[in-house]
Amino acid sequence: MNRTSISIIVMLFLCVGAFVLQIFLSKRDSRWAGLVLPIITFAYSLLAVFGMAAYVGEPMGQVIMQAISILVITNIPTFILLAIYFALRHERRKNKEINKMNIKDL
Repeated sequence: MNRTSISIIVMLFLCVGAFVLQIFLSKRDSRWAGLVLPIITFAYSLLAVFGMAAYVGEPMGQVIMQAISILVITNIPTFILLAIYFALRHERRKNKEINKMNIKDL
């Protein structure tokens, strides 16, 4: 295997591991635990935008468009992690309400 294939496989495992970790953290009792990874990825996206803006010597309009596109592209993992978080929290809230109704029925 060449180096590129190994790098792709390692990145794939890291992404899958991050998603599994997000599922685990989102299922925890503390609602803040599930927000750790989205906050980290959002901070990374801001770092990418500020890093780009510091080294670009182009017209202001072009810099703003590049900053917006970088912000959107680097926040794709943030959106995915937040979708996992909200889906699992909604499921957890629904199950909690069902359990309350079952207890009242007894």
